[in-house]
Amino acid sequence: MYILFFLISFGASIIGAICGIGGGIIIKPVMDAFDVLDVSIINFLSGCTVLSMTTYSVLKSLVAKDSSINMKLGTPLAIGAAIGGLFGKELFSYVASLFETPNTAGAVQAFILLIITLGTLIYTIKKDSIHTHKVTNLIACLLIGAILGCFSSFLGIGGGPINLVVLYFFFTMGTKEAAQNSLYIILFSQGASIIRSLFTTDLSQIKIFLLVGMIICGILGGIFGRKINKKINEHTVDKLFIGLMIVIIFINMYNMYHFLSI
Repeated sequence: MYILFFLISFGASIIGAICGIGGGIIIKPVMDAFDVLDVSIINFLSGCTVLSMTTYSVLKSLVAKDSSINMKLGTPLAIGAAIGGLFGKELFSYVASLFETPNTAGAVQAFILLIITLGTLIYTIKKDSIHTHKVTNLIACLLIGAILGCFSSFLGIGGGPINLVVLYFFFTMGTKEAAQNSLYIILFSQGASIIRSLFTTDLSQIKIFLLVGMIICGILGGIFGRKINKKINEHTVDKLFIGLMIVIIFINMYNMYHFLSI
């Protein structure tokens, strides 16, 4: 099972680095589907993997001076996302406390993620015909970032497709530019979320070997994903992203059924 989780983390991180979705939107629902760990533990493992991948990808692009990150817009978005990420964790804890078992909270996560993924898929297909905006207001950026961070942290996905749609619509970014800025935002939101989890989540169920292995796979995935991203065009990235969204929709439909039937 460990080997399988390592492969999932590695593959998800490659796709995450290419598309700018972090990888959590793949890791989280796929690990949920195996139903071998508590939902909160999967959230933490997914978050650590995403954090390792985004840290490598962002730092490498900055060092190599080939970064497309718009610091003027990206930094307030990232700071807002970090604050929203903390609130999202609190929100998940509250929602989980409303149910007798964590499986029901997992079903709620799967349902919301299903709706968001479906909306993202529709937007991505139609985005060439949708009028976009160029938001520059600092307060607006902070608020948008906070909403992104809250959703990503609550769902345990790191950010993913929500970030890309927001960057497309509110900031008129191209696919590859949005991907790099999305990873920058995820780095902040996931970092804040992980720090909070260290103090509030019972991590005794986590095997160190599994945690370290997934983190290493996240970094390796970031290395390979970054190389692939440089070799393909934006149209190919869009097609990969659309295919991924379709797969994630079906996985979340299964997870909803699975969690509610337990």
